[in-house]
Amino acid sequence: MHSDNSPLLPHGGYRHLRSYKVAEAVYDATVVFCRRFIPKSDRTHDQMVQAARSGVRNISEGSGAAATSRKSEMKLTNVARASLNDELLQDYESFLRQNGLRVWHKDSRECRAMRERLQQDFIEDLPAAKSGAVRLNGLAGLAEFVGKAAPELAANAMLYAVHQAAYLLRQQLRGQAREFTEKGGFTENLYTTRKQARDGAETPACPDCGKPMRQRIAKQGKQAGEAFWGCGGYPECRGVRQVGPV
Repeated sequence: MHSDNSPLLPHGGYRHLRSYKVAEAVYDATVVFCRRFIPKSDRTHDQMVQAARSGVRNISEGSGAAATSRKSEMKLTNVARASLNDELLQDYESFLRQNGLRVWHKDSRECRAMRERLQQDFIEDLPAAKSGAVRLNGLAGLAEFVGKAAPELAANAMLYAVHQAAYLLRQQLRGQAREFTEKGGFTENLYTTRKQARDGAETPACPDCGKPMRQRIAKQGKQAGEAFWGCGGYPECRGVRQVGPV
C-alpha cells in the first residue's frame, strides 16, 4: 500500500507475490514431508521446517520493511532466498542421496512433468489416474501429494518447488535493486516529500487574481537582477510581490 501524499515507500501486498505463494506451499508441504519421512528426534526435522518457515516469513517481513527501508527489504528477501536455496534444497537432496533414491535430472521426463504441474495453482481436467496412483494437481495440492506419494516422488516434487521459489526470489531481488537504483530509498523520498510541501506552502498567491505566483528575476529597472514574485497568469495578470515573508 502507498499514498501519494505519504513519504512511505510502496510496501505490503506480499500475499499477491508468486514467490510468497510458492514459498508458503513449500512450507506447508515440508511440514508434511518431515512428519512422514524424518524422525522428530533427528535434528534435520526441525532444521528443514525452520528453513521453510524462514523462506515464507522473511518475504512478508521484507514487504513490510519496504515502507521505510529498501535495504532492509532486499536483505530480508535475500534471507528468504538463502533459507530455501542454500539450506532446504540441500536437505532434500541429502535425503534422496542418503536413502539411495534418484535425484531427477532437470531435463528428465519426470522433472518436466513436475515443473508443468507446479507452475499452476490447480489443474483441472487431468486424465484419470491409474488405480492406486497418486497425482499432483498443481501447487495448491502439493502438501496433499507429499502426504501420499512415495519418498522419491515426494522429495523430487519438493526439490522442484524449492527451485521455483528460489528462482522467483532471485528475480524479485533484481527488481528491488533496480527500483532502488532508479527511484532511491526512503531518505530520498522523505526529502522530496518535505521539499514539495515546503515549496507549496511558501508559494504566495497573486494579490490581484489569487493564482499561485512564480519567482522571477527582474531584467531591467532599479531592481534589475533581483528576485521577485510574479503572477503565474502573466501576461494576462501582472501582479507582483517582493521576495520575503508572505
